[in-house]
Parts: sequence; C-alpha cells; structure tokens
Amino acid sequence: MKIGVFVCHCGSNIAGTVDTAQVAEAARALPGVAFATDTMYACSEPGQEGIIDAVKENELDGVVVASCTPRMHEATFRRTVERAGLNRYMFEMANIREHVSWIGKDMESNTNKAADLVAMAVAKLRENRLLFPKKFDINKRVMIIGGGVAGIQAALDCAEGGLEVVLVEKTTTIGGKMAKLDKTFPTVDCSSCILGPKMVDVAQHPNITLYAAAEVDDVSGYVGNFKVAIRRKQTYVDWNLCTGCGLCMEKCPSKKTPDPFNEFVGTTTAINIPFPQAIPKKASINAETCIMLRKGKCGKCAEVCPTEAIRFDQKEEIAHEEVGAIVAATGYDLFDHSIYTEYGGGRIRDVITSMQYERMLSASGPTGGHVKRPSNGEEPKSVVFIQCVGSRDKSVNRPYCSGFCCMYTAKQTILTKDHIPDSQSYVFYMDIRSPGKNYDEFTRRAMEEYGARYIRGRVAQVYEKGDKLIVRGADTLTGTSIEVEADLVVLAVGAESTRGASALAEKLRISYDTYGFYMESHPKLKPVETNTAGVFLAGCCQGPKDIPSSVGQGSAAASKVLTLFSKDQLESDPQISQVDIKRCIGCGKCISTCPFGAIKEIDFRGQPKAEVIETVCQGCGICTSTCPQGAIQLQHFTDNQILAEVMSLCPPLLEKSFE
Repeated sequence: MKIGVFVCHCGSNIAGTVDTAQVAEAARALPGVAFATDTMYACSEPGQEGIIDAVKENELDGVVVASCTPRMHEATFRRTVERAGLNRYMFEMANIREHVSWIGKDMESNTNKAADLVAMAVAKLRENRLLFPKKFDINKRVMIIGGGVAGIQAALDCAEGGLEVVLVEKTTTIGGKMAKLDKTFPTVDCSSCILGPKMVDVAQHPNITLYAAAEVDDVSGYVGNFKVAIRRKQTYVDWNLCTGCGLCMEKCPSKKTPDPFNEFVGTTTAINIPFPQAIPKKASINAETCIMLRKGKCGKCAEVCPTEAIRFDQKEEIAHEEVGAIVAATGYDLFDHSIYTEYGGGRIRDVITSMQYERMLSASGPTGGHVKRPSNGEEPKSVVFIQCVGSRDKSVNRPYCSGFCCMYTAKQTILTKDHIPDSQSYVFYMDIRSPGKNYDEFTRRAMEEYGARYIRGRVAQVYEKGDKLIVRGADTLTGTSIEVEADLVVLAVGAESTRGASALAEKLRISYDTYGFYMESHPKLKPVETNTAGVFLAGCCQGPKDIPSSVGQGSAAASKVLTLFSKDQLESDPQISQVDIKRCIGCGKCISTCPFGAIKEIDFRGQPKAEVIETVCQGCGICTSTCPQGAIQLQHFTDNQILAEVMSLCPPLLEKSFE
C-alpha cells in the first residue's frame, strides 16, 4: 500500500509551534509511506490540487492529512481524494492543531507529538478497507415542532418551496412569545401587525397541516423516513365544528380562571380563546376550573353553542405522521423570578415580570393597554426596571446573557413614557448589551429623548414602605448606594430552555447543553444542524435570541430542509456497525444500549441474533464496546484499526487479530 502524508502549516496556527517539515520528514520513514510533504494551507484550492496531483503522480492508495479537527474539514478532504480517484474512506486525518499546537508552546515536544499522531493515522490507514454508501428513497414532508415566530417562518418557507409541512404546537394557538408582545424593538411597531398576517398564512396555506394543542409523543426512523406519533390533547371542543364565535365565553360562569396567555395578570373564563387573532381561533376548556368537568353541573357553553361543538367526554388522541425531516423550534421559557426572594417577586404585588408588564401595555391585554399597579389599580408615576434577573448570575445557574433583555427594557421605558407622560423610569443594569442594527441608537433614545435614568449597579433589595416600594441598590459609577422610591417594579427576566426540552431531545436523539438548550452540530459551520441527520434547529431552542435572529434561523433551517429534499434519494453513511452472526450469542445487550434504536433481534435458524438497521445506525460505537463476544464491529473503526493506532505508539506484544 502506498500512502501520502500532507502536513499543513495552517499559517502560524500549526507552524508557529510545530516543525511541520520535520513531521513530514519523520513520516517518510513510516512503513507504507511513499510520499510526504508539508503545505501552507491544505484546505485551500492550491492545497487540494497538490494532494490530487501527488496521488496521481505517485499512484497513492491512501492519504493522511495532518491539520485541524476532522469536524471542520474531514468532508472536504474526502471529496478531494475522491476527485483524485480514491475511495473516500481511504483517508485519515491527524489533528495536530487542536490536539497539539493550540495546547502547548514547546516546539520540540509539539513536533514529537505531531509525528506520533501522524504515525497513528498512517497505521490505521493501512488497516482501512473500501467502504461504499447505499442509496434510499426519502419522504419529502417536513415536521416543524413549535409554532413561534421561528417555527412559523420555517413552515412558510418550506411550504412555499413546495413541501408538505406538518406544524405541531403544544398550546391552543400558534404565535409563541411574540404574540404576547405589544411592540417590538427597535422600530416600536405593533407585534401583532407583523406576526398576525404570517399566522393567517399558516392557517390558509394548502401545504401546511396544523396540530395545535398537541405534542410529539414518539419519534422513530431515520433521515428521510421518520415516523412521528403526535399526542393531541383534549380541548373538550370539536374544532371541526367550532367557529370561534365566542358565545361560550360570554355565558361561562367560571370567570376566575387563571389566564396563562396574559401571564396570570388577569383572569379569564374556563372556556377560552387566548386572544382575538389566535390561530386556530378555536375555544378550549380548562378542565381544572370548568364546573361541568369538576362537579358535573353547568353546561352553559354546550347550551349556547350554535354548532354543538362542546365535547365534555373528549379524550386524548394519537395521530401518526411520516416525514423526511424535522425542525425543532420549541422556543424558550422565562426564568422563575420568585427565586430572587430579595426582589419580592411573587410576594409583593407591585413587583411584576417584564412579560406581565408587556401584557399590561398591550391593548388586547387584561388592562386594555392601561398601565396599572396590581395592588390598587392606580397609574404608577415611578417605575423601576431591574435588569439581568435570571441572566449572568452563577448563583442561580444562569451564567449566560439572554441577549434581548437590555433591548426590551429600553423599549418598555419608551412605551411607559408614551402611556404615562408624567412618569419617570429608572433602569438598574450591569452592562448595556445592544449589538444589533440600530440597537445602540435605540437605547440612547430611551435615555436622551424619553428621560429614562440608567443606574449601573445591582439591586440588593426591594421592600414595601407604606403604599410605595423602596428599591435599594448600588451605583457603581459614582461608588455610592442608592434608594429609589417606586410605584411599580418590573423584573427583566431572562430566557431559559423550555420545559420538556430535554425529554423532546431524547425523542429526537439530539444533544442539549447544561442549560437545556439544543446543541448545534458546529457553532460556526452548522448552526442549524444537529448530530442527528435530518433534524434541524430554529429559534430560541438553540439559545436565546431576538426576533430577527429567530426569523433568520427559521429560514436557514427551511433552506437546509429544501437542500436535503433536492435529491430523490439520499446516501447512507457506511461507517456503521456490522454483526458477525457466527459470534453473536443473542444476549441483546447491544439492543438495550443503542441510543438510536438501530439494532433489532432476528431469528436465525431458531436462534436469536442481533441485526443492525443500516439506515438508522449513526456509527456511535456503543454497541461495539458493549458486546461481550466482540461480535459487532464498527466499520472504519474496527478493533484492528484502533489497535493498529495503539501499536504504532507501543511495541506490539501480540500478533493477533481482535476482530
């Protein structure tokens, strides 16, 4: 076997602390190496052309590139060796940037380690075998999980691209958090005016099937052929008959039902349509407060319903859909402000969250757009905004910045002045983070044109004094403590992953971080892709972001789906597990440990055996390490290939095959 080795300088990233010429020289002495050189940028066009020319001129059978992480450029170099006429799996990559040059400054030690990594890659390549992908048909339908602005954008883009879309929303209406907003920054235009037409487009688009009041119950299958079970929750109303006329709400006697859409600022009826622009505009019954469902008495809604749509005996249903791709756009939840007991959240009535204040400002909110103190209904003249409640605070396990709180606080100070011209707003902040287009100008406008007083410092305590609130904090710019008398305190709560995000991630077989946000495949190169092929991300489920970024990511996810479906068939990755049926004893350990459900039990001449479902297997290798008989081998990472790497560093003690 004739192997070529190419050692990349990567500018000074590698060559600054590794003698690449010496590494190439050491590689020339390795068994099977017929050609070795160092190159400035192996991933550049001249670098790739140099590899192709060397393969052809030296009649090479395999290639090793020593450069950066395979996560970044392995696919690039595999395409390069294919263009040179080799099988793409006759290629190995030694990571001498992240594993060597970036973690040490000693030139001699780094050079020796890089040479060892190259020797390991060469040893493995000598054990590599030709692998060939297989093709399979795909189902060109897509499921969007989450009906917020990111999910809506992704659904509309996919539908406009000619795809059939299944949109699943867990609440009774799409719109997400944006539907609750009064205005948006930095343009201060009506949130409903922007979002409403898109919601209507979803309802009327012939390519979109909407499941509201529904959640994903189970996901099986693989990219191009997912099978999804959707649990449709009971609303106790037949939505095929309901016209959204609202007569049931008018007659319902249970009028003290907590209103989640209005952030529990006000109450609503037990049968309810969340807001006038709701899509679908259908009523649903809260079983916890409905007199009929609790006590078996009442039934006023059923009496007045002109279409006889009320169904007190309605049960949950399971719907099944088959799709080729899934976009997770499950959004975010707001931090539980009551954890900060020093602020009085949940205890002092005039301490509210930013979203509750948003509902007060909204004309469709519980106060009709009038800002009132919850304690006495009076108009507040002094409003204090406290930033970073549940953001940038390690003590509550939220060290990250939520990104949009500085901006929506500036917006709310402007709206406060518009609603109450003689009011004064105070903002306690840590830092103002406004990096978006026209964002910094917007915060300056809040200060300079609307008179908002910004105080740099944390608040230590909020307490009641008579009918007023005293906000005690620090002004770090002047180095003094400060007390502000307020009528209303608004907590700028941060974003956190939506409840149930981790459970859904396990169903989708995707990763999530410490805080429950879904992890992208690569933070720079694959920001909307996941480690599971065919599953994409959009919006705040991947991390806190504002509306423009969420919309942009929704469109990005849709473009990835359209790209995936641009072909009639997909190729399966041959780097999957294979079972040696002669060695398999049918213990089933591989079946129970496979996180992708890619192994099933079969009957082979009356004996149980394991069989890998090739299109489902993701090549993680857990089954290989679990099998007590060594009956499963992961192609391209077999025991012999791994041991060849080990033996290149250690003198071989045994001349034995472990496969």
